[in-house]
This record gives sequence, structure tokens and C-alpha cells, in this order.
Amino acid sequence: MSAKVVVGTQWGDEGKGKIVDVLADRADMVVRFQGGDNAGHTVVVNGKKHVLHLLPSGVLREEAACIIGPGVVCNPFVLLKEMETLRAGGMSTDHIRISDRAQILMPYHCYQDELEEAAASSKIGTTKRGIGPCYQDKYARKGIRFHEFRDFAGFEKRVRENVAMKNKLFTGVYGGHEMDADEMVEQFRAIHDQIVPMIVESTHMVNDAIKEGKEVLFEGAQAAMLDINYGTYPFVTSSSPTSAGVTVGAGVAPSKIDQVIGVVKAYSTRVGEGPFVTELFDEQGEWLRKQGFEYGATTGRPRRCGWLDLCVVRHADMINGLTDIVLTKLDVLGGLDEIKVCVAYEIDGEEIPYVPSDQEDVAKAKPVYVTLPGWKEDISVMKTWEEIRGIHRRIHRCAGIDGFRWTRSHQQHRPQ
Repeated sequence: MSAKVVVGTQWGDEGKGKIVDVLADRADMVVRFQGGDNAGHTVVVNGKKHVLHLLPSGVLREEAACIIGPGVVCNPFVLLKEMETLRAGGMSTDHIRISDRAQILMPYHCYQDELEEAAASSKIGTTKRGIGPCYQDKYARKGIRFHEFRDFAGFEKRVRENVAMKNKLFTGVYGGHEMDADEMVEQFRAIHDQIVPMIVESTHMVNDAIKEGKEVLFEGAQAAMLDINYGTYPFVTSSSPTSAGVTVGAGVAPSKIDQVIGVVKAYSTRVGEGPFVTELFDEQGEWLRKQGFEYGATTGRPRRCGWLDLCVVRHADMINGLTDIVLTKLDVLGGLDEIKVCVAYEIDGEEIPYVPSDQEDVAKAKPVYVTLPGWKEDISVMKTWEEIRGIHRRIHRCAGIDGFRWTRSHQQHRPQ
């Protein structure tokens, strides 16, 4: 198999970066296919911690070509800062390339994001990195792509036109201030010679690599429940972090994807607003947060924590066509007497096994739990499959796989 995709199956923060880093060791090319620097990947390599936002986790493997794909909204200033950090740590950045079709995330996108979130009566929980406004401009056909940056005179003209248009929006609608087009042009002029050598026509590069049988690894940001079409809309990101997102975000036909690896965290977390059926508001939720060190890599915000939701994972499996699942952070649950897993939702007295599209329905859903026995062993020190299987077999026996019954309960942990 030469084309692999790694996707998140929940709300992100499942540990995709770690899995990508392992798989990238055998890859010839790593491609980021959507999103922007609102993502956060924390990877530890040789004892050193790396926090990445725009660059894919696979960038740490210097032997593989690293491509920021057409579906990405790329802030070049953030990109250069991350590259500088990597170089300061003794790593090379010579293998990084930017698709000429990728969108340039502009300073006015960040300001627009800030103004829109401040004005909204219902907060989405944006990171204010300008991701949404940049995608808005892309689909309104007002965005600026990286190939336009090669001709600086033409680029400058586009910037001045867009700044004039945005200033009308900022002052007339949101009561904000005007942005300085001259200052913005000079900021980009200063980085022109650093960025242009990295710009490539990536679509043929990626497809040629697959055709030649090379190992190509596709990496996204966020996860299935933040997908613009199939997530908890409107509390979602502005792109498709699913396997389907690879086809439009990297320019690869679906038939060329051999393997779709879904990363599942052994419990659930979420950052930002939106309904979260299995969320825990008690000491158990705080325990999960501390044990799993659940704080956002990009924002530092404490993550909302809850039990594993299999309705969500089934949803992710369906829309991604998963061929494999990687279960992460199982060791965090060690020491618990009981572990709960949500297998269905109860909404207005009806039990359903899937995630509804209407967020008002999701907000009033009660989780239907299966209660499983916990374990006291520290599985983080286990090195063989047989050690893990010992715990696995005990849970299976107690959980009903050998003839016993699950303990099912309907619970709602929201504050009254």
C-alpha cells in the first residue's frame, strides 16, 4: 500500500501526530491536505517535545518530502516562525514545500475572525487564527493563492484591492479600525524571497509519487466531528478533515487511497463550544483532564472531557471508510474501577445509535452507557501483546462477550 490517510474520529486531539510520526518513518512524502494553524500537534521525538500548528507532524522526518497541500489555508508568517523553531532545534527544513494552489491566509483574515467572533450572539469558539474568513474568501473567489505571490507587483495589487474591500466591512459593519495596506505590503515584501523557493505545483508531484509506488502519507487537522458537512455544525471547522477531504485537498482520486487509519482516543475530549453528550462535569471529568493532560496545544485551553462515545466513532467510521483503528491514551484510564462507554443516545424517549444532524437534538440527548470493569495495572510499561491481552480478556469476560450481560444505564451529567 502506498497511499495512507490518518484521520481523527472524534473532535481532534486523539493523538494523530504521534501516529503520523511513526508512519512517516517509512514515508517518502507527507502531505497536509486541509486546515490551517488553528491545529495543534504535540510530538515527542528522541525525548524532545515539538508543538506544531501549521506544519504536519511528518515534517520531523527529514527524509520525506513535506507538502502543504492545495486545501490548506497557510499563514506564511506562522510557517516561517515554525520553520525557524525547528532549525533552532537542529532540524532541517529544506524538505518543506507549499502547493501553488494553497490559499494565503492574510492578516486581515485574523482581524476579521476576531471581529466576527466578538459580534456573534452565539459563540463558535474560534481560535481567531483567521481560518474561517480565509475559507470564506476562497469560496467567494476573492482569495489569494501562493502562485500569485511569485509576481510581487500583481500580488501587491490584489492585496490593496482586498484591504480596501475589507476596511469597508471592518468599519461599516463591525465598528473596527482600518488596516494599513502599505504596512501589509511591506510585511510580505520582507518574506518574499524566503517563501517563493518553496512554492511548487504539488498535485502532479503527489500523484506521480503514488504512481511510482512511493509511500505517501496524508495528514489532516481536527477530526470527523469538526467536519464542515458532517460534524456538529455550526460548531465545526471550515474544511473537511476526513478521508474525502484528501481528494479535494491534495488532488488525489479516491481510488488511489489504499488505507484510511482512524485514531480513536479511549475517552472523549472537545475544545470550544458545541454539544458534547458524554461530557463529565464532576470530579471524574477533572480526573480525566489531569491524567491525560488535556489542554489545547494551540490555545492552552482546558479541554472538555467525557467518556468514549461510540456513536461518534461509528459516525466517523461511516464517513471515512476506515480500514484501521488506532486506540490511543488507553493507559490514562488505568486505576479506574469502572469505565463507561456510550453506545446510543436517548432523545425524547427514543434510543438511537447514530449522531443526529440537529444540534438541538444532540444537546438534549442522554448517553446510554455500557459499564465495563477497569484495571489497576500500568499498561504504559507493557511491551508485549500478551501483557495487554491479559487485561483485554478479563474485560471481555466481564463485559458479556463470553455470555455475561452489560450494565446499561441512561445518564446525563449536565449541571441542573
